[in-house]
Amino acid sequence: MESWDEEEEEAVMRTMGSYGAAVRVVEEAAEEILLLWAIQQPASRRQNEFVHHSSLSLRLDACGHHLSILQSPSSMSTPGVTGAVMWDSGVVLGKFLEHAVDSGRLVLQGKRVVELGSGCGLVGCIAALLGADVMLTDLPDRLRLLKKNVGDNVDEGNARGSARVSELTWGDELDPEFIEPSPPEFVLGSDVIYSEGAVKDLLFTLRQLSGRHTTIFLAGELRNDAVLEFFLEIAMEEFLVGHVDQTQWHPDYCSNRVALFVLVKKS
Repeated sequence: MESWDEEEEEAVMRTMGSYGAAVRVVEEAAEEILLLWAIQQPASRRQNEFVHHSSLSLRLDACGHHLSILQSPSSMSTPGVTGAVMWDSGVVLGKFLEHAVDSGRLVLQGKRVVELGSGCGLVGCIAALLGADVMLTDLPDRLRLLKKNVGDNVDEGNARGSARVSELTWGDELDPEFIEPSPPEFVLGSDVIYSEGAVKDLLFTLRQLSGRHTTIFLAGELRNDAVLEFFLEIAMEEFLVGHVDQTQWHPDYCSNRVALFVLVKKS
């Protein structure tokens, strides 16, 4: 007979969507925030362990290729612009996808993927190299750098999948190309939870993109506990939310300043 602890653990662990490993179900937003900040203690951890904002490029080996992702450090002086440089959460998410595919927990080959707030494009490029057909999206003024990085790192010779860039403003009605003939199998986002105003628009777009068979992966820098709690509270009204433990991440790319969540729409 199972102990109470074993029964409790079984009740809060489950697989979600197309991700083949059990994750811890987030049941209360406030409790999740307390747990994250107590265990990971992000404020005491080193920031930007894998990236350097002063550099003009980020070089990273992924999927058997040497990627070179251009950054625009000078753009950081513009208020509200964070997508012109890489953040640890993007590296963590990209390498998580690679590790999950290599471990057999995830299949991206031939799957339709939409990346939100693509920024410099690392995550979407890795997804394309893993076989997905990826739509990388961002605001109109961010697309030039994004297109450059996609063109330099994803081509017919090295990608098992494909990548293209499109404008997408959160909170707007979606162009039919994103959800026809069916919603994407995966939605990806890194460092996309950064203000309460952006949270509402992000969730509006996530609702539109998500179908019965859509799995969402979001990785975020642990900066503002109030904003993350706000996101989780609203998201949990329509989505099941799971926390992906660092034991399932790429072993060389873990950070206590980053959290990784998987979401699926409630039936």
